[in-house]
Amino acid sequence: MSHLSTPSTDGARTPEDHEAIKERESHSGTTQPSTGSLAAPTNTVKHSLSNGAALTDTPMTTAPNSPIIPPRRQDSGTSTPRTRPTTLDIPGLTRSKVSPDGKIAQRDIGSKLVIVMVGLPARGKSYITKKVARYLNWLQHDTRIFNVGERRRIAAALPAPHRKLKPSHARSISASTASLNGILKKASTPPAKIHINGTTPPDTPFERLPEPALITLASLQNRKSGENDSAENRPATAVQRPKPEHMDSQTAEFFDPNNEIAAHLRDDIAMATLDELLDYILDQSGSVGIFDATNSTLERRKKVMNKIRERAGPELGVIFLESLCMDETILESNMRLKLSGPDYRDQDPVTALEDFKKRVALYEKKYVPLGESEEKNNMPYIQMIDVGRKIVSYGRGGFLSAQLVSYLMNFNLAARQIWITRHGESIDNVNGKIGGDSDLSEVGRGYAKALTAFIKHERQVWHVHQRDKAASTHFPPQEGDTTPPNPDYNLSYGGDDGGEDGKSCCVWTSMLKRSIQTAQYFDEDEDFDVKQFKMLDELNAGTMEGMTYEEIMTKHKDEYELRKSDKLHYRYPGAGGEGYLDIINRLRAVIVEVERMTDHVLLVGHRSIARVLLAYFMGLKREDVADLDVPLGMLYCLEPKPYGVDFKAYRYNSQTHWFDHVRDWQMQRATVQTAS
Repeated sequence: MSHLSTPSTDGARTPEDHEAIKERESHSGTTQPSTGSLAAPTNTVKHSLSNGAALTDTPMTTAPNSPIIPPRRQDSGTSTPRTRPTTLDIPGLTRSKVSPDGKIAQRDIGSKLVIVMVGLPARGKSYITKKVARYLNWLQHDTRIFNVGERRRIAAALPAPHRKLKPSHARSISASTASLNGILKKASTPPAKIHINGTTPPDTPFERLPEPALITLASLQNRKSGENDSAENRPATAVQRPKPEHMDSQTAEFFDPNNEIAAHLRDDIAMATLDELLDYILDQSGSVGIFDATNSTLERRKKVMNKIRERAGPELGVIFLESLCMDETILESNMRLKLSGPDYRDQDPVTALEDFKKRVALYEKKYVPLGESEEKNNMPYIQMIDVGRKIVSYGRGGFLSAQLVSYLMNFNLAARQIWITRHGESIDNVNGKIGGDSDLSEVGRGYAKALTAFIKHERQVWHVHQRDKAASTHFPPQEGDTTPPNPDYNLSYGGDDGGEDGKSCCVWTSMLKRSIQTAQYFDEDEDFDVKQFKMLDELNAGTMEGMTYEEIMTKHKDEYELRKSDKLHYRYPGAGGEGYLDIINRLRAVIVEVERMTDHVLLVGHRSIARVLLAYFMGLKREDVADLDVPLGMLYCLEPKPYGVDFKAYRYNSQTHWFDHVRDWQMQRATVQTAS
């Protein structure tokens, strides 16, 4: 259920904002943008982009950005930042002088968006931010998460949490987004160093913070007095807070509102993190920045808004996103999941859960949900209740805000399997031709029969595993319990509502014969819902449909080289010709539906379709999408989890007519071009 109101503002403007606008208009003769808000990216930033964003859940994107074109005002002809947001920017589908590639231009501040998370701990905020960032980046809108909790753990000078990732990989590649392992070999920048009271804490993951985000306790204190953080200017008594070894940011006492030292530290780190976000939005290529923190009080949210308006003015779009949990089962499961997080890993589960509940109780003392205050000040917001069971939306935002609301309305945490495969071998595959609409070969028909039998078998295996997992949970929790944040795991998986595991299995194909024939042996009487989708058709090669790559290289050498240099942004010439950006946009409805549904699903597509779908679910960098190696005979299984996606790969064995599990499968780029 959604409550929609539309105040007459384009963003969250306060009376102070209107005064700022009047003052700015009175100085309309100024020809230079304000320093620090629209500066061109520096070389340091460019190096940082190549390695991904430290402490975020998405790496830096690598597609070419829209050029920074100084706008012309018709009245004065002077250069100025564009304050009026464009109505629509879709990479690959829109084009303008400001944005020839369809991406939000650097100067178009009004079209960009800051998402400010709100909510008590264990309400699924980080889960939501990771999925939102993954979706927006997949749509080619540069998005990055700025997590205050991660900065807090470092700035409080704790040893690095026990992590299995090596320091050089810490969070620059995450469960939700990653580059292809062993494929991209780029020069790396020197690791950033984190100093606490002038020293480096042991085991700190040095590459977690980029150079602009260097944080020290002394610098956080000196910021208030305007002092810089150089050694000669830092007084010996600048840091009066407890020594790092006595500042434990993991225990509930650290979050006690009466603990002034800890409260100041938390506020300082939050503002420093917000400054990083604004640097990304205003000075770099960012279109969306997600501020991941509790922001649970009116005071904190006011401070956040003041900081944003102080640096970006009233044009930058801001929307608050709150996650609430009313279902006690979901809340209890969320809390137990926290036991495997960085604050409580390797601790006694009973003691850890008790401490975490104390932390939440301390936050609850001053917690104020979104609502009356935000509506009074025309501040757009979204409330997600029980991770999507109910959505409340207030305010009118821009295009990105509308995309966000639409996506959030289709969230669901149900346990299920998502299978992705290409069709079986076709006649055109044998002849090396691209496109077309040929039948399956004899090998392809064998693949289709084995696929049907294997999916039936795996459904039964999954059902048994879920029952065993539900039966093995305990309260109070025991060591090893990892109950996910969804009561669906604890339901009885009877056979009353379809399927042996209580779930149907959807089988979706394209409208091309080779895809339809691959799914022909699934029987709808056995609880398989078979459906054909035009959106799953192979990429249309335009005038080159039905040709081999050798013919294209010979007859259309210029087009061949152009496509080879930038496959993601290339579009085949001729009527109906498509590119990968077209595939991304026509698959958007498929992705939203897969996110909404609670049943298993098998998608039988084509090479370009499999590439784009896998890129979304695995959060791959956009530079890898068009070259992803997805050979015939491979079957991929993805299971959505609270922490990301569990991934398995299977290879068809034509000798046994079965699928072999390929352990430690790594996605990689294709080395040669093959027909689809």
